[in-house]
Amino acid sequence: MSEMRGSRYLTAWDFVIGALLFVAGIVLLANAAIATKVSVVFIGWLVFAAGVCGLAAALFRIGKSGFWSAAVGGGLLAVLGLAILRNTDAAAVTLTLVAGAMFLVSGILRLTASAQEPEDRIALVVAGVLSTALGLIVLFNLFDASYVLLGVLLGIQVMIDGLAMMVIGRWHPAKASPPQGAAILH
Repeated sequence: MSEMRGSRYLTAWDFVIGALLFVAGIVLLANAAIATKVSVVFIGWLVFAAGVCGLAAALFRIGKSGFWSAAVGGGLLAVLGLAILRNTDAAAVTLTLVAGAMFLVSGILRLTASAQEPEDRIALVVAGVLSTALGLIVLFNLFDASYVLLGVLLGIQVMIDGLAMMVIGRWHPAKASPPQGAAILH
């Protein structure tokens, strides 16, 4: 197995792309309801495409083992994708419910882990309380949160990606040597 070699360094393009991502994150946060709607539609098309690909792959397995599981799985994904595209509001509520439950469960698990980890207790308690509170806020305001939560999470993630790219750059293959004036990070 070959080993991937390369280095991480920051170029001017990394900084420009990172700054653009950061600004895009701010725009997403400013239009969280639209970002939520767009992300649900994107997820719907993605699931539908995966289902169609699964159905197409099942055609190559006709008469072999695994045909029916591939065909049924692809068909179910295609139907789920169409359902998401047809009912974007219901899909947004469902995804928000899943996100709220994940926040709540991760918070409870962190609080439980804090009892067993004395050296990391403070960090785990703070993170556990914040995650639990966020989960409860989302779950008790499910319908209000479903219009903006996914857009807010997407905006925050894009901003974090932009900041990370501006600070640490990207991974470049070993063949490419760092340009003059690039900051090499190991």
